[in-house]
Amino acid sequence: MNNEVIKDAKLRMDKTVEAFRSEIVKIRTGKATTALLDGIKVDYYGTMSPLNQVGNVSVIDAHTIGITPWDKSMVQAIDKAIMSAGLGLNPISDGTNLKIPIPPLNEERRKELVKLVKKFGEESKIALRNVRRDANDHLKKQEKEKKLTEDELKEAEKETQKLTDEHITKIDELIKHKEKEIMEV
Repeated sequence: MNNEVIKDAKLRMDKTVEAFRSEIVKIRTGKATTALLDGIKVDYYGTMSPLNQVGNVSVIDAHTIGITPWDKSMVQAIDKAIMSAGLGLNPISDGTNLKIPIPPLNEERRKELVKLVKKFGEESKIALRNVRRDANDHLKKQEKEKKLTEDELKEAEKETQKLTDEHITKIDELIKHKEKEIMEV
């Protein structure tokens, strides 16, 4: 029975790490990456659609992203969606395509982004600890219901703690990697 609780905790912790990873991918590092535009939705004839579903998004060079809309009349809507996304990006339109120059980051902005990554990391660690607490509560409940012995409870709690430590280490590694990426000039 306790294996189910630990499997569930592991699954939830894996999802937390993945959510953190996908969140920090969107943080700009001064290099062009299509992931910067992942959260942008475009008004496609009354339906809010992800940008990558209304056009081809590609990296032209290290500092430029290109967008080729499948429907040429969407250029204005895509431009508007990118401008209103609050990413500080200014698309340049040639009437049929969009180019988005990625400006280099200044030192102050780099430090702000590192703080943001660390804040997301801390929130993710809190989520991991909440998962651990939930798992331990389930295990204690099972012990009270005599489904687990005291020794099995202690062993399961150790396993849950080990899982938590492993996932926190993964988040710390992601933070360190992203910080290095952001601070790189």
